[in-house]
Amino acid sequence: MGQFSITTAYRYAPAKDISVFDYTQVIFAAMGVALMIIASRFPIGFYRRFAGMVMLAAIVLLLLVLVGGKKVNGARRWFELAGVTFQPSEIVKIAFIFVGAATLEKIQTTKHITRYAVFAVVCIGLLFLMRDLGTALIFFVTFLVISFMRSGSFATVLLSASGAGLAAFIAVTARPYIAGRFATWGHAWELYNEGGYQQTRTMTACASGGLFGLGQGKGWFKTVFAADTDMVFGVVAEEMGLILAFSCVIAIVILAFYAVRSVSTARSSFYAIAASAAVTIFMAQLSLNVFGSLDILPFTGVTFPFLSKGGTSLIAAWGLLSFVKAADTRPGASFAVPEAGKERPRRRKKREKREAQEDAALEASQNAAQIPPETAR
Repeated sequence: MGQFSITTAYRYAPAKDISVFDYTQVIFAAMGVALMIIASRFPIGFYRRFAGMVMLAAIVLLLLVLVGGKKVNGARRWFELAGVTFQPSEIVKIAFIFVGAATLEKIQTTKHITRYAVFAVVCIGLLFLMRDLGTALIFFVTFLVISFMRSGSFATVLLSASGAGLAAFIAVTARPYIAGRFATWGHAWELYNEGGYQQTRTMTACASGGLFGLGQGKGWFKTVFAADTDMVFGVVAEEMGLILAFSCVIAIVILAFYAVRSVSTARSSFYAIAASAAVTIFMAQLSLNVFGSLDILPFTGVTFPFLSKGGTSLIAAWGLLSFVKAADTRPGASFAVPEAGKERPRRRKKREKREAQEDAALEASQNAAQIPPETAR
């Protein structure tokens, strides 16, 4: 899928800029792989130590986009630097999991829950103001998963979902563009030259490609606005066929099942929470991208993980994958878990000492939280 993303960028670039644009996509892909390898090696202590700083940086980044970001089609989601456009909300996805897993990995207290809930509300609110409805929805679903994994309470999830439903109703009433998206949902063919323009073209492209496609570069759908990002499923289906298009979908689903199996043997609740949250983002993006472009869900304009064109999206996808990779405890399967006999003695001693200190600190905080106030006095 990553290779198709790069060749897609190559094909859509103007003739005079082909080599430069393709080279940029390759650089972003390499940066993403490097991020995955490096982030997979971070110890839990790193996440605990810097969770507060990452939380603050994420909020500041979203505020900067809201104030001075580039505005396209009414949405303010991007920064442009030296001719290269970045979408900071993609990077904030990594921070959202970073902070959530590091905060709720500790024993659950009102302080920790409130801290992360406030962070989630601020992020979702800022995304809503930026008119990035799809990413806001992804963040909310991820918040529910992280909260449920730490509490195990369906009542908490239902309460949060009810509150979100009320907020969504207010948003649809107050924001005409959101109401327009829902009005088009299920009626794309009736509004095929208006709100349903992109959805109807995606469905037509999927039908014209058949099972095996027209051939790479031979389709017409790539000329439609945002076809290579928000509707890339239609590009793959038209040019490479429905078989390959659904194979891309199945690949993400298999990754999700793999993560679910890995978290049962994860080294701590942090890795379990982080890996589950990462695949939640992947599955939410996949559903909104594919089903939204086919008018099965409202069209929200989010990317297909690893497949859509865009450097920030590609880097973020690899960064999220690092959480899944770090949760795998099989020998030789994770960068974070060295194979038996291959770890240097000095490095092993440092790691064991660090893990012992972290376990002792966590046990002390748990014991302190379990002591009644009267006993403590």
